Amino acid sequence: MSTDITTAGTVTIGGDLTVGTIGYGAMQLTGPKTWGEYPDHDKGVALLREVIAEGVTFIDTADVYGPHSNEELIKEALHPYPDNLVIASKGGFLRGGPEYNDMGATGNKWYLRQAAYMSMRRLGVDQIDLYYLHTPAFTDTPFEQAVETLAAMKQDGMIRHIGLSNVSADQLLTALAITDIAAVTVHYNVAVRLGAAVRSVAEDKGIVFSPWHPGAVPGGEEGAPLHAVIDPIAAKYDATPQQIALAWQLHRTPNTLPIPGTTSVQHLRENLAAARIQLADEEVAAITALAPEQS
Repeated sequence: MSTDITTAGTVTIGGDLTVGTIGYGAMQLTGPKTWGEYPDHDKGVALLREVIAEGVTFIDTADVYGPHSNEELIKEALHPYPDNLVIASKGGFLRGGPEYNDMGATGNKWYLRQAAYMSMRRLGVDQIDLYYLHTPAFTDTPFEQAVETLAAMKQDGMIRHIGLSNVSADQLLTALAITDIAAVTVHYNVAVRLGAAVRSVAEDKGIVFSPWHPGAVPGGEEGAPLHAVIDPIAAKYDATPQQIALAWQLHRTPNTLPIPGTTSVQHLRENLAAARIQLADEEVAAITALAPEQS
């Protein structure tokens, strides 16, 4: 059965790429700690094909996922791509080994250009629809220069639109003074509002806001206050708390594009079904009040 999220609303990236309001984050289709290939290769291919069959039109990946194996898996599973599929990738992180503390970052012009070209090659495309600067945490290059590099890549036709990942609101405003920014992705959900200030700027400027870990609801003692509010709402809509968390994202920000990831077809369908949950204004407000909107 198809979830057919195309009936549940759309969001437009950069004024010309219209996609369904819930995308798919492919990061989980890698090995442990996002290192190496996804252990069940055939299952990964089948899941990506199910993502398309369920009506998803936006997939988020990055060169550092694997590294490289995530993009390669997407190409193997889906190329040639449907005409309406938009793929976002990212560059800027370096991976020197299998542990998270083996990661570094660079804003070097030549590295970012090479990274984008290699992502194009792995994905089998001549231009990347949406290319994010994956992190601003590098120290080898001024942030402004890295943004200028992406602007030149867009001018050269390597990338169609520019995105920023894990930036601050001030960095987003700095980038906007240099070039158009089509999308931002940050950590923002019912429990974690680290991206709240970025969300506000994105909403004000008409930039697509793509929260990661968008449907996460903590469990245990930490999550008890959240579940006290969310669980009754979930029961009312015959939904899971995670579905309510995703529905809240869509109600909270008109130009939002959450990218939940999963390795389960059932969970994929549950995520997409959240797009059709119509929360009442007071329910949205009650969930919004569960965590401070940190700047």
